[in-house]
Amino acid sequence: MFRDLIPLLAERYRVISPDMPGFGLTQAPARGEYPYIFDALAGTLEGFVEALELERYALYVFDYGAPIGFRLAVRCPERVTAIVTQNGNAYEEGFSAEWGPWEAYWRDPSPANREACRASLTAEAIRFQHEHGAAVGAVAPDNWLLDQHFLERTDAIEIQLDLILDYRSNIARYPDFQAYLRQHQPPLLAAWGRHDAFFLPAGAEAYARDVPEAEIHLLDAGHFALHTRCAEIAGLIDDFLDRRLVRR
Repeated sequence: MFRDLIPLLAERYRVISPDMPGFGLTQAPARGEYPYIFDALAGTLEGFVEALELERYALYVFDYGAPIGFRLAVRCPERVTAIVTQNGNAYEEGFSAEWGPWEAYWRDPSPANREACRASLTAEAIRFQHEHGAAVGAVAPDNWLLDQHFLERTDAIEIQLDLILDYRSNIARYPDFQAYLRQHQPPLLAAWGRHDAFFLPAGAEAYARDVPEAEIHLLDAGHFALHTRCAEIAGLIDDFLDRRLVRR
């Protein structure tokens, strides 16, 4: 999703876009050798930041990246110069009814509920996630086909099911994330696909409760808003960072 955004932002900024363990082309330990939970993903990313000696950075958070990025912000708030959230949730009112099977699994992590969550990882479900909220034919098929390709690797589905179960840990951390926002008031831009089937516009609007100067834009797009609104979002980010990036 970021392949078109990165070169647009890289004209003015150093852009670093790591995959998390278990995603994309990142070499990752086998399941059982690495705990596929969000605390571990955040710890890995923190090690990556330290290895690159990144003392100051703006965060772009999306979907799973939001609870990972906010963990870093809570741990080292002095490093965060700004936050851009694109359908990256930190408030319970952002959840839609689509989360029902996941919520049942959080309450009762039984084998039956784990199996029920597999429905969100089928080829049809992955395609729906990419296309929903966009005009018919607006999203190139390679987007969901690439997702599906990586899900066909050994244990990839089981890793995703482990993360689905641990997503409940993110909700438990929401008060911490919100307290960080209230205390530190980072410059914050929400560029949100308003037709997201999973994270509702209320999740974007909630940021203004803790960061009154947050800039919130609800776009005519779905969950993967960059598929159809990349240039618009790049323009919003560029203008936002130009005006509000904290440079110290």
